[in-house]
Amino acid sequence: MAARRPLIVGNWKMNGLTASLAEASALAGKVKAQAPAAELGLCPPATLVAAMAAALKGTGIGVGGQDCHAKASGAHTGDISAEALKDAGAIYVLAGHSERRTDHAETDATVRAKAQAAHRAGLIAIVCLGETLAQRDANETLKVVSAQLRGSLPDDATAANTVVAYEPVWAIGTGRTPTEAQVAEVHAAMRQELKARFDDGEGFRLLYGGSVKPDNAKALMAVADVDGALVGGASLKANDFWPIIEAKGFK
Repeated sequence: MAARRPLIVGNWKMNGLTASLAEASALAGKVKAQAPAAELGLCPPATLVAAMAAALKGTGIGVGGQDCHAKASGAHTGDISAEALKDAGAIYVLAGHSERRTDHAETDATVRAKAQAAHRAGLIAIVCLGETLAQRDANETLKVVSAQLRGSLPDDATAANTVVAYEPVWAIGTGRTPTEAQVAEVHAAMRQELKARFDDGEGFRLLYGGSVKPDNAKALMAVADVDGALVGGASLKANDFWPIIEAKGFK
């Protein structure tokens, strides 16, 4: 099997206005100058997806949505379909981010349906998993992550249409990160689960997310079975995001 290409994705969350597109353009300038081997993506708020996709066309940086509805259309005020994201120029869509699971009570079944919607529309689903601090302290991490992996990935998931992101809930936006050994343990367990369920399980890219910053990215990205990163706040500024890309993006 071919080596897994690293993937580094920035999740802007509920941040960014039209003026913020300048940061995406600045990142594109860095990519043009140094051409990383990694696949790169940015997931801005839905209001910026089309404009960012147009601004980044031909730069090698893909654009993604932060969420989608399971249905292709209908009376779902305020929601956005995977097809609409695709039409706006998106390549990826996040599914099951812990903030969606917490703020909107999304279950594994909900996440699975959204991943299926992404596949239906021709998008790459980035399915997010992770334990809370209470679950970590109770030594339930592997049990929780395994259950989320089984429940959140649809049967039509492949290494081409699905990426898995491990984001321990207690590390997101807190400045805290698990040790490299803890990340390695979870990623190894996810890899074994994927290989047991899918013929191409070895090919699925596994990302780490949760307070990834320039000063810890190199160590985290060097962990076995970490194929890249899902980055929050540090992806908002090109100068902060670039050192993270450098940690995994160059051969």
